Amino acid sequence: MPLVESSLDPKDAVYRAIVPAGEPWMHQIAAGQHFRIVDLEGNQAADTLFYNAADTADRYSAQDTIQLQRNIYLATGTKLVSTRGTVLLTITADTCGRHDTLGGACANESNMVRYDISKRHMHACRSSFLKAVIQADSGMDKRDIPNNINFFMNVPVTPDGRLTFEDGISDAGKYVEMRADTDVIALISNCPQLNNPCNAYNPTPVEVLIWDPVA
Repeated sequence: MPLVESSLDPKDAVYRAIVPAGEPWMHQIAAGQHFRIVDLEGNQAADTLFYNAADTADRYSAQDTIQLQRNIYLATGTKLVSTRGTVLLTITADTCGRHDTLGGACANESNMVRYDISKRHMHACRSSFLKAVIQADSGMDKRDIPNNINFFMNVPVTPDGRLTFEDGISDAGKYVEMRADTDVIALISNCPQLNNPCNAYNPTPVEVLIWDPVA
């Protein structure tokens, strides 16, 4: 995927926050604002969902986004599309080049099935998503958590259609940046996964930044 750097300076951001590994983050982004996720230490998966702020039932759709782009991977120029065909955001810069749309979020149940029954108690991204929407008193529940984007995660598809979780290709300081095309709510679970070698069994923080529209 072609790599494109942003011209936006972090010093000009109107919002900056560090999201620790294993924690959720939820925030509204206004139409025209730019939103960046930074992989601070490399090979960290930022599981992310987007909702139309005017109607959270209109939310990011992996299927519609893939169909529109005719590509299972996200890159600069990709439009992130909702279940109702709304263009929620457009990727405007990307210094990583690989973001997964198919692998979904880890869950207590998948930890148990994929790794070991003893892993069921371990924290997972679906738990983080649910924690965030409940704490925000958003009116959403687990039925409102669809298939997500895994920013910075490398999940190749084999010729026979199987998914493989490979070592990441991201590095410290790599980022993906998007322009909101409508008012959106962004929801991140900074993945706590300790069982997958793609992050060297070491979940790390990510940074989020927001810029107002450039005049």
